[in-house]
Amino acid sequence: MTSLFRSAFAEVISPFLRRPPQLQVAALCYRDGKDGREVMLITSSKGRWILPKGWPVDGLGAAEAAIQEAWEEGGVQKATTNPEAIGSYSSLKQFNSGATANCETSVYTARVFKLANDYPEADRRKRRWVSPQIAAEMVTDDGLRDILLEFSD
Repeated sequence: MTSLFRSAFAEVISPFLRRPPQLQVAALCYRDGKDGREVMLITSSKGRWILPKGWPVDGLGAAEAAIQEAWEEGGVQKATTNPEAIGSYSSLKQFNSGATANCETSVYTARVFKLANDYPEADRRKRRWVSPQIAAEMVTDDGLRDILLEFSD
């Protein structure tokens, strides 16, 4: 019976555990500050510093979906973006249920021209503008850290 269970696990269950990563999109929001380029970080639901990010949206391109997340999570009202991702990074997303998913997050730049103080998630998130180098020290995902350091050049 044990070998039958192992065979069933290998053929039926194991592939589900090796699913490809789920795609997320993120906006690397930036502006020219008094001391040079600044990037916007927001807090996640768990209090970590991250970029505004989320799932692709039907009917929107990936960069457009990233800008939509920047509005909802960071109050970015007016920005220009590049339709080409500047990079991507892998992470493990933990849902409120405790379930996890491997994610591959594509990052799109967004030059910010106008911010709102009142936006959909203003009461749930903090927003902070810092240099890319400081942002790289604040985030916990190694791949995102690399993207921020490369963006500072």
